[in-house]
Amino acid sequence: MQECPQVRIKKKRQWKKYPWVKKILLLKKHICWDSFRMSSTMSYWILNSARNSIVTLQRGGHLYSKCASSRDKLKRMLFSWASTTLKNNAPCGGFALPKAYRHTSTEEDDFHLQLSPEQVNEMLRAGESAHKILDPISGVPNSVLRFESNQLAANSPVEDRRGVASCLQTNGLMFGVFDGHGGHACAQAVSERLFYYMAVSLMSQQTLEQMEGAMESMKPMLPILQWLKHPGDSIYKDVTSVHLDHLRVYWQELLDLHMEMGLNIKEALMYSFQRLDSDISLEIQAPLEDEMTRNLSLQVAFSGATACMAHVDGAHLHVANAGDCRAILGVQEDNGMWSCLPLTHDHNAWNQAELSRLKREHPESEDRTIIMDDRLLGVLMPCRAFGDVQLKWSKELQRSVLERGFDTEALNIYQFTPQHYYTPPYLTAEPEITYHRLRPQDKFLVLASDGLWDVLDNEDVVRLVVEHLSEAGQHKPDLAQRPTNLGLMQSLLLQRKAQGLHVADQNAATRLIRHAIGSNEYGEMDPERLTAMLTLPEDLARMYRDDITVTVVYFNSDSIDAYYKGV
Repeated sequence: MQECPQVRIKKKRQWKKYPWVKKILLLKKHICWDSFRMSSTMSYWILNSARNSIVTLQRGGHLYSKCASSRDKLKRMLFSWASTTLKNNAPCGGFALPKAYRHTSTEEDDFHLQLSPEQVNEMLRAGESAHKILDPISGVPNSVLRFESNQLAANSPVEDRRGVASCLQTNGLMFGVFDGHGGHACAQAVSERLFYYMAVSLMSQQTLEQMEGAMESMKPMLPILQWLKHPGDSIYKDVTSVHLDHLRVYWQELLDLHMEMGLNIKEALMYSFQRLDSDISLEIQAPLEDEMTRNLSLQVAFSGATACMAHVDGAHLHVANAGDCRAILGVQEDNGMWSCLPLTHDHNAWNQAELSRLKREHPESEDRTIIMDDRLLGVLMPCRAFGDVQLKWSKELQRSVLERGFDTEALNIYQFTPQHYYTPPYLTAEPEITYHRLRPQDKFLVLASDGLWDVLDNEDVVRLVVEHLSEAGQHKPDLAQRPTNLGLMQSLLLQRKAQGLHVADQNAATRLIRHAIGSNEYGEMDPERLTAMLTLPEDLARMYRDDITVTVVYFNSDSIDAYYKGV
C-alpha cells in the first residue's frame, strides 16, 4: 500500500535518527567500494531523491508522494546496476551467508548481496501455507480442492495479513487478504474479526438464540469458525473478550430483526464490512478502563487496511472488495485455452466510477481537491478502507479523542489534517460485491495484495499459476511405471538437489512472489535481481517493493459439475 508518511505510522525520533541523507551516507560508508561500486548515475538518483524528500518535508508536503513518483525509475536503475556488478564482483568477505536473513539496517557492517540458491528458497518459502480441503460430513464433495498461500514482507513488521476459515454453523469457506497501511494494527484486527461478523450474519434465528442463551447462562458457546492459519499468524488474545462483547451486540441486533434464515450472502458481506468498520471507530470513542485495550483500539482506528474477501459455498462464489487488493479467476475453456476473469475493481484514482462516486458525495467546490497527486486528498492511494479515522471523523472528534491523555508518540500516532478537509467522511469501508456462479472451467482463484498487482498484471498471474500446475504434473515421479526402491528414490533426491535454485516451487503463491520481485523487464527470472531484492535492508526495502500476500484457491471441477447436474 502506498501512502504519505503523514498516514504511515513512524516514530518522530526515527526521522530524527535516520533522515534520508544520513541513510545514504551510512550505506556508502559500510559497503566495500573496491568490490561493490555504485555507478555515478545511480548515486545521483538516490541522493537527488533524498534531497527532494527533505525539501518536501521542510515545505510541509508529502514525503512519500515525492519518493513514489521516482521509485520505479530508481528501481530499474538499481537492478540494471546490480546485475552488472554482481556478475563481476564478489561481495565483501567473499563467503556465503550461513543462514538467510534480511538486513535490518543500512548501518550494518556486513552488508552482503549474495545468497545461495538454498537461502533464496528459504526466504521465499518461510511464509508458505497449504491445506487440502476435506469433504464435509454430509458427504457432498467440496467445490474447493485445496489452497496455497504465502507472504513476503517489505515493511518491518509486515503490514499485510491473510485469513482462511470455514463456517461451522453455516456452509462455506472464507478467504481473505488484508493490506495494512500506517502500521499493521488495523489489518491485524480486521483479519481476526471480519470472518466472525460474516459467520454471525449468516446464522439462522435459532442458532443466534442458542448463542445468546449460552452467553446468558455462561455456558460454552457453539464454535463459529475453524481457522486454517499459518503458524506465524498472530492473534490479539488479550483483547478477544472485548471483541466478543461487540460481536454479541451485533448478533443481538440481528435477533431483533426476527429473520428466520439469516441474511443472504451479499447482505452479510455488506453488513459485516460496514459494521466492523463502525465498531472500530466507536470502540475508541467509548470509555475503556483497560489501558492496553484503549491503546490498541487507538492504533487500530488511526491505521488502516484494505480488504478482499471471498466466500465459497458449493458453486456460489461471492467476492467483497474495499480498496486495491484484487481477486481474479483462472479459466480454462473447452479448447484448452486459458483466460483471466477479474472479480474486483481497484478503488483508487484511476477508477473513473470511484472518482464519480466521490464527487457525488461531496460539494462541487471540492472536485479539484478530493483527488490530488492520484491520492485521496493527496494522502491515501485507496479510496476505500477500514480504519483511517483521520479521513472519516470531524476535526473536532479527532481532537477530543486524542486529548484524552494518549502518548501518541509512543503509540506511533501521527496527528495531521489534510489541507482540504471540509466535508468528512471521505473514506468508506463499504465493499463492492461480485457474485459468480462457478463453472467446471473455473480452475482457480487468486487473491492478493497490491504488492503483487503493482508488478504483475492479471494475465501474467494466470500464466504463472498455469505454468506451476503444468510443472507440478511433469515433476511427479512416475513410480507406477518403475519398480520403487531406495536406489531410485536416492537418485530422484540427488537430481532435485543438483537443480538448486531451479527446483520447482511446490506452492503457486511462492512462484508468483518469486517472479514479482525477481523478473527483469522481459519477464525472465533474473537471479541477481531476486537476490538483491531479498537482501535490501529493512529501512530501504519499502522504497523498492511492497509487502506481498497471495492466496491461490483450486476448485474441484467434478464437484462443481455435479452441482449443475443436481447430483
